[in-house]
Amino acid sequence: MCDVRRALLVAASVVLGLSLTACSKSSADTFAGAQLHTPYHVPATELTDTNGRPFSLATDTTKRLTLVFFGYTHCPDECPTTMATLASAMLQLDHADRDNVQVVFVTTDPARDTGPVLRRWLDHFSSSFVGLTGPLRTITKVATDVGVPIDKGRRLSSGGYDVMHGTQVLGVDGKNTVPVVWTLGTTAPEFAHDIHQLLS
Repeated sequence: MCDVRRALLVAASVVLGLSLTACSKSSADTFAGAQLHTPYHVPATELTDTNGRPFSLATDTTKRLTLVFFGYTHCPDECPTTMATLASAMLQLDHADRDNVQVVFVTTDPARDTGPVLRRWLDHFSSSFVGLTGPLRTITKVATDVGVPIDKGRRLSSGGYDVMHGTQVLGVDGKNTVPVVWTLGTTAPEFAHDIHQLLS
């Protein structure tokens, strides 16, 4: 019985510790994103949206804040998790903030991620999300300019392949710069809190 009681006490302390950590991370004075001392400059390079129209991250983002993520639809983990988190964060914003935010997903696997494929995949998260594709060389150049590495990974036993890419979410402001990035693991409440802070 002593061992059981001790185990329960340890478990309780772990849960309490996690709760305290969660509370401290979501504190109103905590900014979850990393603010860059030297912001990246977004190139005017044109990609292609899911309707086949040209789209530039510099000239066609019309909101005060644009959240950009580079990934691919066959990604088994980080990409769907990140997009689901962003979708949840958008729902946690009030209408005024939500109207000033745009979410853009840029594929790192244009060979498989055609416009229709991207649109169907993004619609699982939000019909308002913008999907972009284009020649891999062009996508890689845009990604490199904003600090996101892209590289084809290993071939899979299924016959397909994975794509190595940076997992940060970029915050693009109205000056076409990236002054803030969020790392993998940022929660929806943290995104919502930071977005509100940036727009205030």
